[in-house]
Amino acid sequence: KLCGYLNKLGIKGPIKTWKSRWFFYDENKCHLLYYRTAQDINPLGSIDISSASFDCKVENGEGVFEIRTPSRVFTLKAISKQAMMYWLQQLQMRRWEFCNSQSRFPVGSSQLVNEPLASRTNVIDNEDFLPPVKTPTEVVGLKAASLPVPQTCTALQNISLKHPWTEIQNTVYNICGSKQLWGNNGNIFSFSEFQEHPENPDEEQEAKVEAGSGVKEGILEDGRMEPRLNWVRKARWMNSGFPGLPEELAKERNPMDKVSVLQQQILTLTEEVKSQKELVKLLHKALEAAQQEKRVSSMYLTAAEDKDRLELVRHKVRQIADLTSRLEALEQEKKELEQMLTLRDSHIQELKEHVQLLMEKNHAKQEVIMALTEQMARELSDPLQEANTITAETLYKQQEEIEHLKDDIDAYKTQNQFLNSEIHQVTRLWTSVAENEKALLMKCACLQARNCQMESKYLMVLRKLQEAMPGLPSSHAELVRNLIQEALQWDVKEGAEEGFNVNPVSEYDEYGFMTVPDYEVEDWKLLAKIQALEIKSNNLRSQEVVEKPLRDRWNSVGELSPSAELKSLIRSGIPVEHRQRVWRWIVSRHCSHLPDHYQQLLRQSKSTEHPACRQIELDLPRTLTNNKHFSSPTSQLIPKLRRVLLAFSWHNPAIGYCQGLNRLAAVALLVLEDEESAFWCLVHIVENLMPADYYSDTLITSQVDQRVFKDFLSEKLPRVMAHFEQYRIDVSLITFNWFLVVFVDSLVSDILLRVWDAFLYEGTKVIFRYALAIFKYNEEEILRIHDSVEIYQYLRFFTRMIMDGRKLMNIAFNDLNPFPMKLLRNRRSMHREELEAELCELEQIKAAYVKERAEQG
Repeated sequence: KLCGYLNKLGIKGPIKTWKSRWFFYDENKCHLLYYRTAQDINPLGSIDISSASFDCKVENGEGVFEIRTPSRVFTLKAISKQAMMYWLQQLQMRRWEFCNSQSRFPVGSSQLVNEPLASRTNVIDNEDFLPPVKTPTEVVGLKAASLPVPQTCTALQNISLKHPWTEIQNTVYNICGSKQLWGNNGNIFSFSEFQEHPENPDEEQEAKVEAGSGVKEGILEDGRMEPRLNWVRKARWMNSGFPGLPEELAKERNPMDKVSVLQQQILTLTEEVKSQKELVKLLHKALEAAQQEKRVSSMYLTAAEDKDRLELVRHKVRQIADLTSRLEALEQEKKELEQMLTLRDSHIQELKEHVQLLMEKNHAKQEVIMALTEQMARELSDPLQEANTITAETLYKQQEEIEHLKDDIDAYKTQNQFLNSEIHQVTRLWTSVAENEKALLMKCACLQARNCQMESKYLMVLRKLQEAMPGLPSSHAELVRNLIQEALQWDVKEGAEEGFNVNPVSEYDEYGFMTVPDYEVEDWKLLAKIQALEIKSNNLRSQEVVEKPLRDRWNSVGELSPSAELKSLIRSGIPVEHRQRVWRWIVSRHCSHLPDHYQQLLRQSKSTEHPACRQIELDLPRTLTNNKHFSSPTSQLIPKLRRVLLAFSWHNPAIGYCQGLNRLAAVALLVLEDEESAFWCLVHIVENLMPADYYSDTLITSQVDQRVFKDFLSEKLPRVMAHFEQYRIDVSLITFNWFLVVFVDSLVSDILLRVWDAFLYEGTKVIFRYALAIFKYNEEEILRIHDSVEIYQYLRFFTRMIMDGRKLMNIAFNDLNPFPMKLLRNRRSMHREELEAELCELEQIKAAYVKERAEQG
């Protein structure tokens, strides 16, 4: 047992006095209780060791050390330096054991969190900064309780005036209670009542309630107190480690101690068996829940009436609410851990500053010692001069001062060693808390992903019910409409007002795109919400497995240079924090930025109105309407977009302006932010990546690419192409705009920007890959539709059915291989010749028709 007498510094206004107190460490709460004497039953107070740090300062005197808690600093003094170091080492060890025991997760936690912690909390660091101090048995431990209380200057000085009631209780127990106990049991420590003083009023109230219930249980029918209660209290007092029995009686009780140890082991094993039984019960409950889920699903599939299905939907809503409450609890636990981590960081910083100050002081004293040593060496080198100038008394004083300085150096070394051990242990505790927080964040992400998945399934059920609404009764149809309206009105702001974001889907992404666009068609709104939830769920699930390693690889990339590894990284998607830098590098490789060229174009556009100026003004309000940076005419990026488009129209007079360039320039502005960089990015796309005449008046190359795409669709996806030909579907009506604006307004921003990453680096071949991948992704759904009108309706929004961007990327760059660029060039050349011949023939027919009309007229 860790107990003994220490002097505690008490402060009464301007007066500071040392008071002798009996200190006892409580292992269950990690508190250091202190009493006036070892025989007192009620503590005067307690110190929370679990969140405390320790310090010893040489300038405070021998044996003086401090215990710093978040609310107060306790200054204590041991009888010797050895006793002080023993107390500090023991308190450090007890704090480490308690924090480790508290950091483990309970049995019900997920395996994702428990596995990394199982190997961390049991780690014992063998690195010792200080050799272990031997136990000073004469001043610490059970034997110290039998020693007389250290005397003070006056008898009243040692009495605590802050706790008069506690002092009165202890005095009454020591005078009256001890006599009664000696008469009954022969043991002055067999107190019939024992009460701990909690640290706060809430704990005190709980203690009173527990004490009240215990008294009620111990009262017999005739009103007398049950004797068993007294024996329990006596055993608790004996097990607390306070001395009071003679040594002969303690030796006689050794067999009884062995019996108590065995009984304690039996209790421990019994508790372990209980915990195993509870685990089995939990597993049974999980099995029953899975079976119940299976039964509910089968009930939903076999339900004959829609009323039963609606009841099952309500059951799913209740499950979502349950998951939401669990998520809130985890978020609260995360906040508490963050606060604890902040306190640990601030305390570590204070300790570092204190160590630095001590090192500076030590260095200054060493310089003083060296100066004195050199001075003595000079003086001793000339004995005759020394005899004449320095007396023996002065030399003695100098030697005495040197001895004192050496003692100070030894004391500072000891202090530095202890502070190093304190910093090391606090750092280990901080690391453990940080790892626990990381594990909780991973668990929170998994729960968020599961919540998103449940919500998307709920919306899918509502959509199926919406399709079946014509066959439902009017009351059921009205209920379905209300549920759909309620689902579409779920907003992030509502969760923010409650203090916790229940819906993990934010209103806008990093670039300002709406995650759930505000479509006019209600069915499209529902699809957009489902897609946003599924994408968020996939991102959360792949955060640790895919996104984090990919981000680490990007962080390790230094100077950019073309390579196969960089190509693979860009295909996988560029993280938001690296995208701007990589895009600037790609554009600068292919476009030589002429100095002041962009400013000259702007001056020219101000002085002379371009013929395309009117069309540009008409297209500005229609650019990226689902992005908050372009949704309003007063948005900050609208003037920048206007200047970029006008500058390009003067830069390339052959094209001037073509509808679609506004969307390309807008995406470049969102990522690059600087309008001149966005201008050169637009130049790179139009003049380097896209073939010539792609944006000309005739759009001849764009038409050629549509024919090439149909060839690739027939080769890579023959079933889909045969299905389109059977129902006379012209795919170019859907895909023409994909190629012209590189999927802008067709794919969600998360997938769109990954397509643009690869497109800027590799060229137009990426557009073909992703266009084919989109049809491959939805191949089975397309083949299920057997009506031309329904196929066209499905192709209008089927890009909104893409939930997994990683799956789409794998299809584009793996499943569609090989895809040689040489084949693409040959197909383009062949179809261009065919198209030019057709256009020439049309011109001839047109000329002949005009001539014939002229002759007839």
